[in-house]
Amino acid sequence: MRALVVRGGWAGHRPVEATELFLPFLEEHGYDVRVEESPAVYADQPAMASTDLIVQCVSMSSITPEQVDGLRSAVAAGAGLTGWHGGIVGAYAETPAYLQLVGGLFAAHPAKEPAARRGGPEDNFLPHRVNLTELGRSHPITAGLHDFELETEQYWVLHDDLIDVLATTTHPVRPWHPWHRAITSPAIWTRQWGEGRIVVTTPGHDLDVLRHPTVRTVIERGMVWATRAVRS
Repeated sequence: MRALVVRGGWAGHRPVEATELFLPFLEEHGYDVRVEESPAVYADQPAMASTDLIVQCVSMSSITPEQVDGLRSAVAAGAGLTGWHGGIVGAYAETPAYLQLVGGLFAAHPAKEPAARRGGPEDNFLPHRVNLTELGRSHPITAGLHDFELETEQYWVLHDDLIDVLATTTHPVRPWHPWHRAITSPAIWTRQWGEGRIVVTTPGHDLDVLRHPTVRTVIERGMVWATRAVRS
């Protein structure tokens, strides 16, 4: 099995350190791993045709038409695609073809009340719960897991209804926020695209979140589930 890890973009999401957390898992499970520091490889058709799993951690950044076409074609032909947090739903926001592929786009991570903000990233860390859906309780990626609590960025995601949602998170009404009813966003989802499988996990802002036992389990199971060569 061949895994392609594509990382880069905004340094605040620690793309190198974050992906390094998962390389041992891939290698121990029999993957031949190739690591690339940009999406340029997506335009390499022979390389993409031989890839069974794509793990992307590229926050923000840009992608060329040739690169996104290569990625879309590879997934449609059966390659799996997975990633977490801004590395997958905060990537290539100005490229509609990419957004259509993954089915969701980061819109916001609501902040603490103004008086509690200190000017650092923790201003956007809110305690919240990730709740498994009925599908999530039986899906191979999340079966046997439980709802869990985090204190980190809580992603508000714009999405379509082609995604299969395994877990959600709800943004409550707070006095300092302008919305008037609670908003539920998908937190973990899968998506069928042609012959390929996509898995998105929105928690993962920093290494501590990625080390959370449930988050890590979801990401690792998602990599295996999406892989072309091991599907049942």
